[in-house]
Amino acid sequence: MHDIRTIRENPAAFDAALARRGLVPHAAHLVALDEARRGLTTRQQEAQARRNDLSKQVGQAKATKDEDRAQALMAEVAALKDELERLTGEQASADEALRAALAAIPNLPAADVPDGADEDDNLLVHFRGEKPHFTFDAQEHDAFGPALGLDFETGAALAGARFTFLRGPAARLARALGQFMLDTLTADHGYEEAGVPLLVRSEAMFGTGQLPKFAEDSFQTTDGRWLIPTSEVSLTNSVREQILAADALPIRLTALTPCFRSEAGAAGRDTRGYIRQHQFDKVEMVSIVTPDASEAEHERMTACAEDILTRLGLHFRRMLLCAGDMGFSAARTYDLEVWLPGQARYREISSCSTCTDFQARRMNARYRGADGKPAFVHTLNGSGLAVGRTLVAVLENYQQADGSVAVPAALQPYLRGIDRLEPAA
Repeated sequence: MHDIRTIRENPAAFDAALARRGLVPHAAHLVALDEARRGLTTRQQEAQARRNDLSKQVGQAKATKDEDRAQALMAEVAALKDELERLTGEQASADEALRAALAAIPNLPAADVPDGADEDDNLLVHFRGEKPHFTFDAQEHDAFGPALGLDFETGAALAGARFTFLRGPAARLARALGQFMLDTLTADHGYEEAGVPLLVRSEAMFGTGQLPKFAEDSFQTTDGRWLIPTSEVSLTNSVREQILAADALPIRLTALTPCFRSEAGAAGRDTRGYIRQHQFDKVEMVSIVTPDASEAEHERMTACAEDILTRLGLHFRRMLLCAGDMGFSAARTYDLEVWLPGQARYREISSCSTCTDFQARRMNARYRGADGKPAFVHTLNGSGLAVGRTLVAVLENYQQADGSVAVPAALQPYLRGIDRLEPAA
């Protein structure tokens, strides 16, 4: 959510930042809504002051037995009461109109975010690790994965397209990956593990920016709650409507949960394989920090995700997303893209974003600074990592000519020492 005072004070800068996201100017419309709202507030205050004054005059008239004047004044008071009720209704409508308009506008890109319209304009930051070398033609995971337990047919029979039933080696590998990620983040990087609700209220979805604009991308239950598209929603909203002590920050949380996405905005993309599913597991990282710490925290969080990929021996690159390719709530985003030899391309496996105070304003999440005054916290979130996509990356990068898959050394303790996943006979 944006601060209307900042927009009012510098509308040109606001519109210039929106233009970097490819959006039309909004400042004039927002300022007009705010002026109408503030005008109603002034009229309410004036009407209330006039009513209070008239009420005193009624008492004075009655004290002097001037009934005619008292009756006339009482009629004015009654008329003002009706006017105040009307103004209160108009005020509520004006408040909601401004709130709704502000809620529909994405966060502004940070100054160091490159200009651009889409992924073709993203900026390479660095590569890490080495690509694997094969003595045979590397295959995509959906070609050899079914023999290792990626059961696409049963998943589709049970739930439809983009659902997968994991069996045997694939199921064990997915479980090992999630546990390995959690252990790394908690034991080595200081995150606190959390178990969170998978169903949340609309206010929580609004707080992290999924509502109202992206309702079609999520699943809603019959009682009005929402299946979380990522545990970012639950973790970040854990501080909503709070004023935190400055010495309680930073807060770093992580959770491994199923995530649910309707993928309405991605129709026709990645319909094959295990890349884009309606239900998938993901380890999420969330940080709640003071504003002066958010840039360093963004680097730290992204490095934590990179560490997991490095321990798994996977080749990847870090990309700084351009203004036109960032998510709704992000001010700056790094994507980590892992190399998939079967596809011979890089695919996103983690997205780490700083949202500055954008989500905090939507949640009313604050901390008390050194001056004793409440100020909005900054929030960050990132994948550490998407389990399904990491499973695909391990399968494709560690595939063997006989259809088996070597197990990365970091995962072997989670598989009771097994160093190879064997295909079904």
